[in-house]
Amino acid sequence: MNAQTSTLQLRQYRSIFISDLHLGTRGCKAEFLLDFLKYNEADNIYLVGDIIDCWRLKKAWFWAQSHNDVVQKLLRKARKGTRVVYVPGNHDEPLRDYDGMTFGDVAVVNEIVHVTADGRRYLVVHGDAFDGVIKYAKWLAYLGDTAYHCVLTLNHWYNHIRVRLGLQYWSLSAYLKTQVKDAVKFISDFEDAMAAEARRRGLDGVICGHIHKAESRMIEGIHYINDGDWVESCTALVEHMDGRLEIVEWAANRNFSMLAPTVVDDVEHHAAA
Repeated sequence: MNAQTSTLQLRQYRSIFISDLHLGTRGCKAEFLLDFLKYNEADNIYLVGDIIDCWRLKKAWFWAQSHNDVVQKLLRKARKGTRVVYVPGNHDEPLRDYDGMTFGDVAVVNEIVHVTADGRRYLVVHGDAFDGVIKYAKWLAYLGDTAYHCVLTLNHWYNHIRVRLGLQYWSLSAYLKTQVKDAVKFISDFEDAMAAEARRRGLDGVICGHIHKAESRMIEGIHYINDGDWVESCTALVEHMDGRLEIVEWAANRNFSMLAPTVVDDVEHHAAA
């Protein structure tokens, strides 16, 4: 245990939004998420899609104990009174067949409107329905998923070399998203489409995931928020008790190495907490 852990206080929020955990893949930072769930409580927890990566599990089975611990931790929070809402994404699409049902105190809905403490109304949806590749060329999405995991693998080994040379962690995929013209346009188009849908429904904003890029900004009067992911950025969206919304960069705030297999304070036992 380090000094930072010993002084870290439990935070209580009105709502927490997390997405793109991709449990069932080696890229999932389940240990970091367990650490986040230990120190952050909320009245509502929204799981905004791609929580379990059915695509990758079909190709090759991978399920670490820490992934089990995340599921157990969330179920335990639900049993203790936290309202847990699961909004499936494209990687856990089979769960969309159970829209409106409840399992182990977890409600499954394909989309939902969240009302903040100060009365603003946000559409909560994963966002893949507004991704043209997913909507019109799913085979290309599968190909892109394979390419993305290849980039993550390459990034992992590249950063091992950087660490040995005394250099800081650097994300290749994040760099590509910001530098490749088509990727930048895709993200911009996606954000505009999400904001347009919220506007069409007469809502104040939209909260989504899908593109693994945390963001909070106004788009022509609509508040667009993406809560990021738990593969690269390890971010979450939190709602304070007064309705204020904030993106939390947990790994960065805790100074965790993105290459570390585990984090401080015995997180492998957090599911029992």
